[in-house]
Amino acid sequence: MNEVDEYIKSFPAEVQERLIEIRNIIHELAPQATERICMRMPTYDLNGRWLVHFAGFKNHIGFYPQPEGIEAFKEKLSGYKTSKGTVQFPHNKPLPIDLIREIVRFRVNEQSK
Repeated sequence: MNEVDEYIKSFPAEVQERLIEIRNIIHELAPQATERICMRMPTYDLNGRWLVHFAGFKNHIGFYPQPEGIEAFKEKLSGYKTSKGTVQFPHNKPLPIDLIREIVRFRVNEQSK
């Protein structure tokens, strides 16, 4: 078991499922990204730069696609709490899987330039 597995297992089962869904999307769309814990959260690096991070919290999942990822999807993220480089996906709403896929794909394309 690696450190990201341990991180995910530290959450209640329903939160683990949500974290695993995000992790699987990242692995699918960025199979060449490296996975590690940085700043106490799962972090994915691509071409020597941060791709995305995510983190579990009591009431939400924090997803960190860097400021470029937030800015590019500002309209689609309007129903969520955001800041410069973060969006919060509350546990009481379904994960926006298609949107997460779009954001990760966008970030992979950015990192590949």
